[in-house]
Amino acid sequence: MQSVYKMVKGFVKEAVEYAKQGAPHVTAKQYESRLTACTNCPHLKKDVERCGLCGCLVEHKAKWATATCPDKPPRWEPIKVGQGGKKIKLKRNGGESNTTDTSNQVQSPNSKS
Repeated sequence: MQSVYKMVKGFVKEAVEYAKQGAPHVTAKQYESRLTACTNCPHLKKDVERCGLCGCLVEHKAKWATATCPDKPPRWEPIKVGQGGKKIKLKRNGGESNTTDTSNQVQSPNSKS
């Protein structure tokens, strides 16, 4: 198991990236896949549900889309946020468009344009 210093350092690095990306979570299917990979990993400390390589609690780390498995090769990779995602179509709300005005004009938060 990692030293406490290395665990904290690794956690901080992962947490900063997670926060910078907007705290994205994986889908339920991706989460199950990651947990299965961790459960079958020989490095898992089953008594405390921690990764033996990085010391993270696998039930939490597996939720973070930006996290990666520390094994070589990784058992699961981070999900690239905003890349290769499916396109969505915004629905209209009461006849008004949900699009944002992208003009160069500064608008008051109370103005309706």
